[in-house]
Amino acid sequence: MANTSAEIIAFLLSISGWVLESSTLPTDYWKVSSIDGTVITTATFWANLWKTCVTDSTGVSNCKDFPSMLALDGYIQACRGLMISAVCLGLFGAIFGLVGMKCTKVGGSDRTKGRIACLAGLIFILSGLCSMTSCSLYAHKITSEFFDPTYVAQKYELGAALFIGWAGASLCIIGGSIFCFSIAENSNTPRMGYAYNGATSVMSSRTKIQNTVPDQTLPKHFDKNAYV
Repeated sequence: MANTSAEIIAFLLSISGWVLESSTLPTDYWKVSSIDGTVITTATFWANLWKTCVTDSTGVSNCKDFPSMLALDGYIQACRGLMISAVCLGLFGAIFGLVGMKCTKVGGSDRTKGRIACLAGLIFILSGLCSMTSCSLYAHKITSEFFDPTYVAQKYELGAALFIGWAGASLCIIGGSIFCFSIAENSNTPRMGYAYNGATSVMSSRTKIQNTVPDQTLPKHFDKNAYV
């Protein structure tokens, strides 16, 4: 019962993390910057993995898609690949996790379901690592440009999408770890054994009874004429 509850908690955590990772990919604010005036913010610059935009004080946004994938910076291409891999891995992890849980009726025997659930946990951990690496790489690029005194272009700060991606990656890693530990705990649980002494035959039982009963035969008294 405890292992089943742990699997359900792990599945819910992993699915929540996968949803957050999936929502991070199309989110606009991966990095954001603003130009402040004396009274109001005159313009807000923001960008994600697919485009860069500017929003003026009236709320009108002008966006420009990245022209070519081959002309992009290497870190953006790496972040794209890692995030897409994280989303795809999370999908397969959800399928395997649903099949491998003990509370479902598919997947075969308990041993097979345990292996499938352990595989789902490893996939969720790998998905979280991909998302964590992508967000950390993007954040490292932002912070290195921000604190570089020789960088003269527009400087950005960390956007909300990065924090969502980190949260989703953490949930996937935690959920996948619980999946793996629950299966390991289940495999280490000792089974109760019963000693088999064998069947006792009727003849052997009678022999034992006869051997244990003392000889109660009355002594025979012979007359003295019997010796003559």
